[in-house]
Amino acid sequence: MFVDEVEILVQAGDGGNGCLAFRRETKVPRGGPSGGDGGNGGSIYMVASAHQNTLVTYRFHPEFRGERGQHGMGSNRTGRSGVDMVLEVPPGTVAYEKTETDLIPLADMTTIGERVLVARGGRGGRGNAAFATSTNRAPRRVEPGRAGEMRTLQLRLKLLADVGLVGFPNTGKSTLVSRISAARPKIADYPFTTLTPNLGVVLLSGDRSFVVADVPGLIEGAHLGHGLGTKFLAHLERTKVLVHVIDVSSASERDPVEDYEIICKELALFAGAGDEAAVALADKPQIAAANKTDALDDPARLAKLKKHLKKKKVPLYPISAATGEGLDDLLEAMWREVARAVESSVV
Repeated sequence: MFVDEVEILVQAGDGGNGCLAFRRETKVPRGGPSGGDGGNGGSIYMVASAHQNTLVTYRFHPEFRGERGQHGMGSNRTGRSGVDMVLEVPPGTVAYEKTETDLIPLADMTTIGERVLVARGGRGGRGNAAFATSTNRAPRRVEPGRAGEMRTLQLRLKLLADVGLVGFPNTGKSTLVSRISAARPKIADYPFTTLTPNLGVVLLSGDRSFVVADVPGLIEGAHLGHGLGTKFLAHLERTKVLVHVIDVSSASERDPVEDYEIICKELALFAGAGDEAAVALADKPQIAAANKTDALDDPARLAKLKKHLKKKKVPLYPISAATGEGLDDLLEAMWREVARAVESSVV
């Protein structure tokens, strides 16, 4: 099950209480205070792990409580501190603290091994031995342990991919991913076959590689919730280039030019669902792939699309995901855009 958004409660461990004790041993007069400090409560950390690819674990286990520290003991013995808890999340997870009115960004975990403190454990209280002074040699004062932090967190997963495929349902996006990578998404001849994003690694000559993401198809009005809405477009925010997959055959009974313009409109209207880290998808570099050329029964449909995209200065690559025709040129174009984006980010 693919889960990309969850809400969890994290509560770090409380600190242990300080101890009130006095030393009483034979042949040791006026032993004095000997109450030890309480141990610190266990903190809760979040770490990006390569072993996780979904947030499904937290859907069914939404509450996490850290271990409390032990109380202090006599003979100046400090209580044991609580063990820290580590929550593993997929790389690309964004954590927010949920308040009554807002979401406060805490961490954007894009690197494997990245570790973030999300709830700090409470400090242990001091025992009476800590309050002994030259004028107060038998203090009866102790401190209680402090409470650990408690937070309600909202976790959102944004997949880490270099290239994102967008288009109407049944334009051949999943077939394309299965053809150019080892990914095996569900493929069928009915709308909305793809219900969750799929990732595939594309390998090219010269040890070149990049990751491509296929998200569920869009339809007109997706930003209003029509179809599957734009929920999964957040997974394209980290991509370096978008590829429009357009069906140029007559099977869809739609105009390829209108399809392209509708998808562009939905990308422009995508606002990230209230996410402050949302990225304008319409501003990303874009490529178009005219798919299903093996079933092209009216060449005028492809010619019209070429003319329209030429005005938009969007490169168009006629392909057939089913037969593999034209895929080499498309992959090289994807790689050039990815490499260009990487170079510009370095500079």
